[in-house]
Amino acid sequence: MSTPHRPPPGRRPAPGRTVRPGADAGPVPGSRSAGAFVPRRAPGRRRRDTLPVLPPRGMRAGMALIAIALLLVTGKLVLLQGVGSGEYAEAASQSRLRTVDIAALRGQVLDRDGNLLAYTVDASLVVADPALVADPQRTALALTTLLDVPVSELTELLSRDGRYVELAHQVSPETVSAIEDLELDGVLFEDEPMRLYPAGFVGGQVVGFVGRDGAGLAGIEQRFDEQLSGTNGERRVEVGSGGNPIPSGIDESTPAVDGSSVQLTLDQDVQYVMEQRLGEACRDGATTRASAVVLDVQTGEVVAMGSCPGYDPGAARSTDPELLGNPVVSQVFEPGSVMKAVTLAGAIEEGLTTPDEFLTVPGHIQAGDAVVTDAHDHAPVDWSVTGILAKSSNVGTIMLARELGDERLEEYLRAFGIGSTTGIELPGESAGILQPAADWTASRAANVPIGQGVSVTSLQMASAYQAIANGGVRIEPRLVSSVTAADGTVTPVERPQPTRVISEDTADDVAYMLEAVVGPGGTAPLGQIDGFRVAGKTGTAQRANPECSCYAGGGYVTTFVGFAPADDPQYVVAVDLERPTSSAEGGQVAAPVFADVMRYALTAGGVVPSGTARPEFVLTAGD
Repeated sequence: MSTPHRPPPGRRPAPGRTVRPGADAGPVPGSRSAGAFVPRRAPGRRRRDTLPVLPPRGMRAGMALIAIALLLVTGKLVLLQGVGSGEYAEAASQSRLRTVDIAALRGQVLDRDGNLLAYTVDASLVVADPALVADPQRTALALTTLLDVPVSELTELLSRDGRYVELAHQVSPETVSAIEDLELDGVLFEDEPMRLYPAGFVGGQVVGFVGRDGAGLAGIEQRFDEQLSGTNGERRVEVGSGGNPIPSGIDESTPAVDGSSVQLTLDQDVQYVMEQRLGEACRDGATTRASAVVLDVQTGEVVAMGSCPGYDPGAARSTDPELLGNPVVSQVFEPGSVMKAVTLAGAIEEGLTTPDEFLTVPGHIQAGDAVVTDAHDHAPVDWSVTGILAKSSNVGTIMLARELGDERLEEYLRAFGIGSTTGIELPGESAGILQPAADWTASRAANVPIGQGVSVTSLQMASAYQAIANGGVRIEPRLVSSVTAADGTVTPVERPQPTRVISEDTADDVAYMLEAVVGPGGTAPLGQIDGFRVAGKTGTAQRANPECSCYAGGGYVTTFVGFAPADDPQYVVAVDLERPTSSAEGGQVAAPVFADVMRYALTAGGVVPSGTARPEFVLTAGD
């Protein structure tokens, strides 16, 4: 009796498993092979009575597809590792490259003595790629203090679906370094230099300002934007998965070329004092705008220029847009009696009169359908031509203008720069308004000689008086003296050609008459300056009322334009005050501003007091 076969210890077959007879199992009880030798077939041989078993048709198709797939994979591997390995490696490298601009430092703006009015420092724009930020809230917590941006705001930005968000503008290099130390994935930096204006309001309307993109939007910043901007460079850097540069990766740079610096003719100290004095005028309760300009008589250079209210270029984004211009060159007004000096200059140049000639001047004169009077109607008075100017007689000036003729008067006005731009290096300059003489009505022909019916800028009026003070030679005003490239090359700005508009004798005669204006019996004794002889003219012109496009209720624009010392002119100062609710005259409110500004300009310029006494003037017959 046979003993039942049991599996060896530890080799119990799994349930349901059939144990194949062989080395691992003994003979199966009751089988033919129990205890008997069973021959095995030789490998590769097949019994003749056994047919081959073929796989089903679906299985053959599947095997073919697998074979094709294997061939494709093998071919792709050969392509990647062999034929196209270099190209694909290059493509992979390019996909990791990030190209960023290297911002050029914007050039400086300086006053005539080299004092900084505008300059640029390094700063960065902090940006992020939200797709690379694994934990927005944690990253926001790390940045909030450094960027001074609330965590909630940063978290929202870092959680967006896009690939680019701006986190903070104009971040200092020290803060950028601190952020870099944190090694935050997805947080990157771009150059965004910061423009600074150390003088603040002083000269702000001249210097102008830049936008967030660094482009000039006003003043010198706009007019010389191309020179100041320079040329940006470029950096190509290989970055890792977190967006940070790979230390051993590609890092190639084309350096930026910094912008040129622009040196102005402004004197920062004179500019400061002038703006302080204009500010006082604007606080008098009646003046809504006050403007002034200081010119060098011999060169036409602008020594100071500004208006109240002004603005700080560093805070331009938060300033009322209506204040961001420069009224000295862009805002026009009817100048009033300051124009009389130009009218009389034409009459004297044409030989029609002399300063000492006497005219019988009535208190009023007919002009078409209008009647023009002096400030106060009066009986006929025998005034010298000097007296006509010193007393600011409208009627006497119109009488002389009629002898000159409308066409010749227009020619002289235009020769003095009225009705055309000066070419000053600032955007937005107005040409003013001067209609052709052929279009003048009888009333306009009477108004233009006395400064009504014609509009000018403060700079135009100052330029006209510069010609008188400079012996009859007008030099168009200029504000920029030179441009210095980043390599130190200095390019002086081309100076305008001087133009003679009246003879030196005529200029001397007009200067003589203008000196009588601030003397005894003149309209502007408040324009006098101790120790210096002063020549100038007042103006009080009706201001157009924008509410009705008429003069009624518009108030006045009061002006004073003059030069000193009268015996050796160095500076011209023009002042105009817009006073919608006041009837005060230029000699009362504008002349004192002129005197204060001129006094400081003379002192700062080292001008010595006049060495001669003021002439004695005969204004009225019998004096």
